[in-house]
Amino acid sequence: MDRPQARDEGFLKQSWTRLRAWRRLRFTRAGLLFTVGALAVGFVATNTGNNLLFLLLGAMLGAMVVSGWLSERTLRRLRIVRVLPSGARVGQPVPVRYRLTNGKRRLTSFALELSEGELPLGAFLSRVPPGSTVEAQGHTSFERRGVHRLTTITLATEFPFGLFRKERDLPLGGEIVVWPRTDRPVPQAGLGAGRNAPDARASPRASAGPRGEFRNLREYRHGDDARDIHWRTSARLHRPVIREYERDAGEPVWVVLDVSAPPGDEAEYALEVAASICARAAREQRPFALAAGAFEVESGTGEGHLERALDALARVEFGSRGVATLNVPRNRAVLVTSGPSTGSGFARVIRPGGPVPEEAA
Repeated sequence: MDRPQARDEGFLKQSWTRLRAWRRLRFTRAGLLFTVGALAVGFVATNTGNNLLFLLLGAMLGAMVVSGWLSERTLRRLRIVRVLPSGARVGQPVPVRYRLTNGKRRLTSFALELSEGELPLGAFLSRVPPGSTVEAQGHTSFERRGVHRLTTITLATEFPFGLFRKERDLPLGGEIVVWPRTDRPVPQAGLGAGRNAPDARASPRASAGPRGEFRNLREYRHGDDARDIHWRTSARLHRPVIREYERDAGEPVWVVLDVSAPPGDEAEYALEVAASICARAAREQRPFALAAGAFEVESGTGEGHLERALDALARVEFGSRGVATLNVPRNRAVLVTSGPSTGSGFARVIRPGGPVPEEAA
């Protein structure tokens, strides 16, 4: 194909794309039946010469013209601002708000539908008065974590008679960062990352951490270390009671995710376990840090710090680089991996699905 022909085809393709983005018109079911009826009336009127049929045909064609004109005016001079949440979680509803401003001086826009081409997301506005701003909200959900790019908002209306659906695309960039799940069972070794931390099977709830200064007594919970049971108090109360110890709150736990594994369900589950360890540390106000491939989040506490860690985990790509080791104190780190132990000297190696977290070499 020579260059002039290729240039002409490219121009035609771009012109058609722009024209289609500017306006799209589709028949509704009622509009299709109405149009077929108008053609039938016109055919009969032409063959019979009946003036009443010509009047009916004129009224039907006039309704179609008025419908097209009003729908066109409805979609004109509208400005949209999309308000996205700071982050979304897998499997949970995500609210997306829209602020729509009608820049027309006299005409109200009716029956507006807003949708995102990249998302199963929509919102509806019954009316937007001239010169005013109205807010609408839609909800969607995601099954996979990651960064979802948004490029276009589609405005549509079937006003006034529902005969046609007219659509207009408005370019509007943005992104929604979908955080991973944080409700996976967390092994007890996940927060007791030191070499002296006791082994335990995976459990959503575990003891308060490595032994340190005695804090108090409390009732036994599933996953607690049986060695911490206070037998004398348990016998007196006729229910298991354990000793609870203070953690060493000054030293953060480093959560290290092995991103060298190939992409897949096992790798994603390992990432969700790492996110769950971070979430549990944040709930307990324990300092933690994160290293996941090219992403590193320094030590901190609180919900804001957790959001930074989840934002980093949402952007992780598996199979790209090995375990991040920069500035990671390995005697205070727990390695979460979906593959075999790397023998890299970390304090703990957690393989989701394995029976017991094991000590690394």
